[in-house]
Amino acid sequence: MKYKEIPPQENLTKWMEFVLLDFADVPHLQWFLFGLFLIIYVCILLGNGTIFLITKVDPALQTPMYFFLGNFSFLEICYVSITLPRMLTNLWTQKRTISLVACAAQMCCVLMLGATECFLLAVMSYDRYVAICNPLHYPLVMNHKVCVQLVTGSWVGGIPVQIGQTFQIFSMSFCASNIINHFFCDIPPILKLACGDTFIHEMMVYVVAVLFVTIPFLLILASYGKIISMVLKLPSATGRAKAFSTCSSHLTVVVLFFGSAIITYLRPKTQNSEGTDKVLSLFYTIVTPLFNPLIYSLRNKDVIMALKKLFCK
Repeated sequence: MKYKEIPPQENLTKWMEFVLLDFADVPHLQWFLFGLFLIIYVCILLGNGTIFLITKVDPALQTPMYFFLGNFSFLEICYVSITLPRMLTNLWTQKRTISLVACAAQMCCVLMLGATECFLLAVMSYDRYVAICNPLHYPLVMNHKVCVQLVTGSWVGGIPVQIGQTFQIFSMSFCASNIINHFFCDIPPILKLACGDTFIHEMMVYVVAVLFVTIPFLLILASYGKIISMVLKLPSATGRAKAFSTCSSHLTVVVLFFGSAIITYLRPKTQNSEGTDKVLSLFYTIVTPLFNPLIYSLRNKDVIMALKKLFCK
């Protein structure tokens, strides 16, 4: 299906809609992609929903680490539900239009939940740092009140800034085209449709990305730097292996999420980067939520035991 672009001299804000191109460039794969992404979405809901459930009902998992993991799994369900249902609808109906308001709402939700994920991953790394480097003070430092405060701060910390950034981007005029070469309303493809000079807007995106992506990532690196330094001093090889195993799952998720997010938002943009941005976005919006339950369960004996008890019941 070909979509008619709005002539450059007309202002897109009068039409109040965009076209999400997603994977329209491969028309022969539309039904295959619909089936694939539907299976992925169901797996994400079941996997993360199960992790969230066992962290709430299993007495053995009532610790700060699993409290954060439960919140992280719930976040992944919310995060993927912002983008995948819309993409599945587009693949099913082949009607890819999205209103300006819906596009802005989708972008705002993605940005807010993305900021929450960055903060929550940083909080989880701090939890592992305290558990390994200060085990005697761990129950005191990471008490329930502190855990609730850290999670609440992670969920609400980015809301004002991301609402402001979304408002700033959608206050621009769009005249070049109404076709977004992406599967959701993301910042880079939206900025390419704007009229006039977008330098200030792009600089604001970089500033926000540094605040909400780079700073949490550096805090995670600092935490793991301390953890590795402490673990290497342990006299027992078994103790070192056990300490590293408690961090390996979290570290894998950090690499998947932050690696793709940093490359997407902080790398220099080129004229033909839409395809690369689309592929990279799949990693932090779909691949990470899909593999999160597997990463946290396959090498975690407590989670495996909780799953066995749940399924036995």
